[in-house]
This record gives sequence, C-alpha cells and structure tokens, in this order.
Amino acid sequence: MRFLIVFLIGALFGTGIALSGMANPAKVLNFFDLAGSFDPSLAFVMAGALAVAAPGYALLFRMRDKPLFDQSFRLPKASAIDAKLIGGSAVFGIGWGIAGFCPGASIPALGLGHASAAIFVAALLVGILIARRLGRADFFADLSRSG
Repeated sequence: MRFLIVFLIGALFGTGIALSGMANPAKVLNFFDLAGSFDPSLAFVMAGALAVAAPGYALLFRMRDKPLFDQSFRLPKASAIDAKLIGGSAVFGIGWGIAGFCPGASIPALGLGHASAAIFVAALLVGILIARRLGRADFFADLSRSG
C-alpha cells in the first residue's frame, strides 16, 4: 500500500510538472533570460506551489504527530549555512541555468521523450556519486576550514 501511495504522489507531481510546462527546458531557460525572451511563468508555478504547500504542511503538522506510513516526520535538523550547503546550491543553480532541468522536473521530462533529459539524469547520477565520494573524504569540511 505504501508503494502505491508513493507512486501515485510521484505521478501527481510529474503530471503537474508536465502540465505546467516545467519539464520543458526552454521554458525554464526563458525564465532566466531577463534581457531576452523572459517568461515569468516559472515564478507563478513556484508561487502556486507555495500557496498550496505552506498551509498544507501547517495543517498537517497541527493534525498529526507522525505520517501515515512512517514512525516520524523526517525533517532537516541542520540549520547551519556551511560550505556544503553553499557549494551544493551553487552546483544546483548552475546546472539548472545551463540545462534547464532541475532534478525533480528531469524525471517527468524523461517520460515526455526529451533526449536532453536522459543526458541530464545521467550527469545527475554521476554528480551524486562524486558528491558521496567527496563527502566520505570530508572534502567539504576541509574546504570550510581553509576558507
């Protein structure tokens, strides 16, 4: 049952991404092109998502002390702004600006047949493996101590 619900939630997310046009890298890249063919629709999609998610989470946390299919909510505990957070954010932003895909939108884009999405997802997986390898070597901790 848990797998089915997770699948349905993912399908709903993917459908929303596809219908909103956010699986189209050109639409996302136009959002970043302030001096050219600027398209503000990404901002409206983000605002709409926040308008639904913020009150939804507030209501959920008031009504329940744990999720239906787990022992507790798994919320981030870290609040420090460190080299790992800044580096990850920079890599995410640069990749998003170059490719027009974020990790969440790249999966529905695969289903829509975007060939560039397959390249992006492959690069994403390689990046995850590299980040894990660097994380084990305390690369980011050494970087923050030297800076």
